[in-house]
Order: sequence, then structure tokens, then C-alpha cells
Amino acid sequence: MLSARLTNARFLTMDPDHPVAHDLGIWRGRIVGLDEAVTSLPAREVVDLQGATVLPGFIDSHVHLAWTGFKAATPSIAGRTRVDDVLAGVAEAVAAQPPGSWVSIAGYDQRALGRHLTAAELDTVSDGRKVFMLHDSGHGCLVNTAVLDRLPADTPHENGFLAEQAMGPARALRLPYSQNELADAIARAAQTCLSEGVTACAEAGIGGALFGHSPVELGAYQLARDQGRLPLRVQLMVAVETLRPVAAHAADGIPGALDLGLRTGFGDDRLSVGALKIYTDGGMMARTAALSSPYTGLDHAGQLQDTPEALAETIVDGHLAGWQLAVHAIGDRAADVALDALERAQKIRPRPEARHRIEHAGLIRPDQLARFARLGVSAVVQPNFLRCFGDDYASIMGEERAPWLYRGRAFLDHGIPLVGSSDRPVADGAPLRAIQFMVERASSSGRPIGPDEAVTVDEALYAYTVAGAFACHWEDSVGSLTPGKRADLVVLGDDPRSVAPSRIGDIEVVATYVDGRETDRTAP
Repeated sequence: MLSARLTNARFLTMDPDHPVAHDLGIWRGRIVGLDEAVTSLPAREVVDLQGATVLPGFIDSHVHLAWTGFKAATPSIAGRTRVDDVLAGVAEAVAAQPPGSWVSIAGYDQRALGRHLTAAELDTVSDGRKVFMLHDSGHGCLVNTAVLDRLPADTPHENGFLAEQAMGPARALRLPYSQNELADAIARAAQTCLSEGVTACAEAGIGGALFGHSPVELGAYQLARDQGRLPLRVQLMVAVETLRPVAAHAADGIPGALDLGLRTGFGDDRLSVGALKIYTDGGMMARTAALSSPYTGLDHAGQLQDTPEALAETIVDGHLAGWQLAVHAIGDRAADVALDALERAQKIRPRPEARHRIEHAGLIRPDQLARFARLGVSAVVQPNFLRCFGDDYASIMGEERAPWLYRGRAFLDHGIPLVGSSDRPVADGAPLRAIQFMVERASSSGRPIGPDEAVTVDEALYAYTVAGAFACHWEDSVGSLTPGKRADLVVLGDDPRSVAPSRIGDIEVVATYVDGRETDRTAP
């Protein structure tokens, strides 16, 4: 007997062998058949979906769950465009905390103000507290003098703004989050993902200095799972700095590893270790993405996280240690460094099955596309960056480079796997709104951003289902509604292929199923 049969729906399976179905059978969390294979079978529950459209659950291949959960519970100055209003928001947050304490504030973005605030300005409303304002990109923070005074004297900053690695000393002044605090944040973020139809995601870096929250962060995900508060599939990218030199057998060729040699693939289909996360540059919002020529209107071209030689050595060592690599490279100069190192690594020890990824691939020159394809590297992009920030990004890239931003069509035409993701909470995490942008290539203001990079609705859906599963080595269990795979589904109020492109982002997510069970998308 089937656990359940879902009927009276249009199942867009993303499986070319059976692209559309009207009935789907579930047993023990898996899809056991479609249409006539299950229509006459008895089922404990028959669910009439009343003509809805059903897709495989969306896969967000690059997300920050813990950060998302913490940000949602942190006082925010987002949306304030005047310095006085921002400082008033800081003063409100400061007043809610006891004297001498740390005050965390979210939503800081200098672009809304036209310039960075300064430590001296924060001092006027700090009242003896230590103020830490994380930049929305995650690649910088603004602190007041009470924090600066506690940092090593050689910590680089610009009037209190700490970029990239310079944030590490400031973050190290505070105790790590506790396991329970982390589990709470993860659970909050997971519910948000489910509400938007996301059933699986890749957490883009745990344990690191830049985005990590604890040296025992993986344990918090296990705790959330043990408590029944991890309602979706999660793959954990591990920050490269967590690897340590090891005296392994010379024939193993492993220069560095996690304890016991743990690497990509450990775990199960609900919680597992994924790629090794390596940063080569910063972000466009903070103007730290590494470009091959300066930002339009600025006198610099961003920055690499280290020398090209050091970054290459890190990438090669990760490859030799058997990891799948997720290399953060937003600017085209950073992409050159990443591609050079990946090519060198594959020559030293060919691993065609590794499925290395370039995270973001934010600005890719035409001459770099063939190298992506030749190396078999996936491009894990964030379309909502351009929907939310496209006007700004196009302006700082200039007329020649703007069409190269977060490409779609060029990747596909070169045979490069195009993988959809959000980088939540940096930008809106809703897959349907991202899919709309991929088809329209228009920012929220209506400005066209590289219109020649538009893809079809089917191609955009593929990026958030089949391609996401492939990028995370999940293709045998999720990504399509194929018998034998996990019954992870998203039920939509309309068919993204049938509505006008301008309406795709507004389609209602009616229900989300994981392992064949409808999830509670509201309770934390």
C-alpha cells in the first residue's frame, strides 16, 4: 500500500523520460511511480491537489542558514537612507543592551547613504557599548572606537570599517555562539526556506573566520537535526582554514585534512559534508571583488584574499586531499586565479568526477567561458543579486562589462552547468523571483541587465532542481520527480511556464513536501 498518492495535479518532473504526470505515488518517503503505475494502487492517503503545478523541491546551492537566522533576530537599520536616521537606529539598539555589552546591528550598506559611516559617528550614540555593524554583503563590518581600541594595533581599517580578513580580529573578541543559539538560528532560516519551496540547500561555509559562527559549528546542525528542527536537506561546506597539516602516508598525497580525514560525502541524505569552501576575493557590494580593471568611478579594482600563489596552493591542496571545491570568485581577476589553480590541480592528479564549483562567478569575461567548460566547472550564480542590486552593479561595471554579470545563456551555450542559488541572507532567497530574473534579465527597477544572457523558463527551473542536485552530488536522490528518488516537492499555485514572465515571482507556494510529507512552513 502506498503511503500517499498525490493526484489531480500537473507534475513537471524535470525527467525527460516522463516530463509531465498527473498522479504520483509515495512509499516510505520515496517516489514509487507516476500515473498508471500508481493510479489504481491503494493508498493510506489520497491528496487532491486541485489542479496545482508540482515541481521537484527547489535546491538552493549556496546559502547561509545560521547567518540568515541570526540576521532575522538582530536589530536592523536596513532601509534607512540618511545618516541621522541610521544613527537613531543604532541608538535604539544600544539603549536595549546593558552598559559595556556588545551590540550587533544588521542591515548596514554604505550604498544607501552614499558613503561609509565612521567609528567617530558611531561613538556619538554608543554610550559605552561595543558596536558591531555587519555589512549586508558579509565582507566587511563597521565598529566603533570601543572595539577598535581592543584590536591589534596593525589591524587595517578605514575610519572603523574593517574589510575581509580584517574582520577576523574583531569577531574573535566575542565568544562564539552557543550550540543552542546556532540551532535556533538554523531552525528559523530553514522555515523561511521551506516557505519559498526550498527543500535542500548547501550551507556555504562553516567554521571559518569570515562567515563561521563557532569552531564546533557542525555540531549545531546535528543538534538541530536531533531536536527535529532541521526540516530540509543540508549539505555543509567546510571553510578551508579548518584543515590542518597531517602526517598521512606519503602515497595518500593529502597535505591537509579535517580530523580523521573527513571530506566531501560524509553523512547521509539529510545532513552531510559537502565542498571545501575557498575564498579568492570579496564582494561587489563592499567593492572588494577582485577585477582585472578598476570599478567604474573608483580608483581601485578590489582585492584578492591572498597572493595568487598562496590561493593556488590552497586550491591545489584541497583537490589533492580529495575534496570537491567550492571556490568563491566574484570578480574576473579572481576567476582567473581560480581557473588557473583548478587547471593545475587537475593536471597533477586528474579527478574528473570532482565537480568543482565556482561560487558566484559574478563577472566572467568572454575569454574565460571556454576555460570553465574545459575544466568541467559549475557556475553557481545568484540571479537575485541582479534583481535586487542590478542597477548598482551595472553602474560600477560600466557599459562594456555589465552584460558579463551573473551570466546565464553564455554558460549554457558553452556547456557549463548553470546552478541557481541565493547567498541568503545577502539577497532575497526566493527561487521563483530568481527564476523570473533569469528569464527577464531585468532589475527590480526594470533596467535590463545583460538581456542576451536570458534563459528559458525550463532552463531556469533546471538550474534550481536538476543542476542543483548535480552540483551537490545529490542527483541519485533528488532534483527530479523520478521513481526511486526522495519525494521532495513544491506545490505551486500556477505553472511558471504558462504565466507571463513578469508574474513568475508572484506565484504562490502552496505547500512544500520533504520525504513525502507536507512540512509545517511556519513554526520555527
